[in-house]
Amino acid sequence: MTPDTTTVDFQLNWEPNGFQAPYFLARDRGFYDDEGLDVRFVEGHGSPFAAEQAARGRAEFALAGASAVLSIQSRGLDPLAVAAVTGKTPAAIYTLRDEFGEALTEPSQLAGRTVAPSATKTRILTAQLLEDAGIRDEVDLLGVDDHTHHRVQHKLLDGRVDAAVGVVTNGYELEREHDRRADELAIGDHLGIYGMTIVTDPEFARAEPETVRSFLRATARGWAAATNDPDAAIDVLVERNATLERNRPVERRKFETAATDLQFTDRTRAEGWGLHEGERWRTLGRTLAETDLLEGEIDPDAVWTNEFIDADDEVIGNYAERVAESETEPRL
Repeated sequence: MTPDTTTVDFQLNWEPNGFQAPYFLARDRGFYDDEGLDVRFVEGHGSPFAAEQAARGRAEFALAGASAVLSIQSRGLDPLAVAAVTGKTPAAIYTLRDEFGEALTEPSQLAGRTVAPSATKTRILTAQLLEDAGIRDEVDLLGVDDHTHHRVQHKLLDGRVDAAVGVVTNGYELEREHDRRADELAIGDHLGIYGMTIVTDPEFARAEPETVRSFLRATARGWAAATNDPDAAIDVLVERNATLERNRPVERRKFETAATDLQFTDRTRAEGWGLHEGERWRTLGRTLAETDLLEGEIDPDAVWTNEFIDADDEVIGNYAERVAESETEPRL
């Protein structure tokens, strides 16, 4: 560390996992150092907690889901998403082939079925998906109440529910643990809303704009490097968090899914990494507006900005060309 190094805290949404591999690789390869940043990773307790930490100025940056950003705004706080990391939500509905009776490929197949979500946010997104498919009244969508991820999975394994709602790769985890074929229906393929974002405090962004730009440039390099070399990204993740070794295939699947299925939007491909599209935020705002997830008014157009995305940067501005990304044949 040099006298000119700026130390910042990066509040993660959860404990380290495959979805976070690009940030660990960015730090390991010195991308943050190159920008004069000493980044301290802080393990998290969910996206709402992370977004609140950033909005209150307790961490310079946070990794948080877009719905959590709007939820925190509804509580009177002022979070600012400065980069859209994944263009699609990671939420997914998953089934077991032997119980469901067929491969789950379309929302319409859930008509007449019982679906158990493990979190309020994913329940809301599932309800919107079913509404858009015209079958909301034909599906028994359970409340979350005291459900947890593991309880929901047990209900699915026991045949007490037909489908569960979690995140992409939950079905893959069940396959590995129980040797039963699972299928996943990615909600992000049907709802045009954001997944993960980089969040900060607007006051910090105004006071330290170059720090924000530097952090985003280094993070974009981490995502490009990880997308091109997922083995290296997972190696670094596991080296720093040895308890993940036994789940290495699952952690790799998480990152590969994020890299190939979640991170890109049309704007990302055309103009560069991290750029927001207002309509995706407004769509999410409309989805959340009549739910009990929000505590007050929201303004989806006020929680994001592209001001700190350096579109002239060689990686950010040419991101799609810098990574091994292809709609038909990803080289991951």
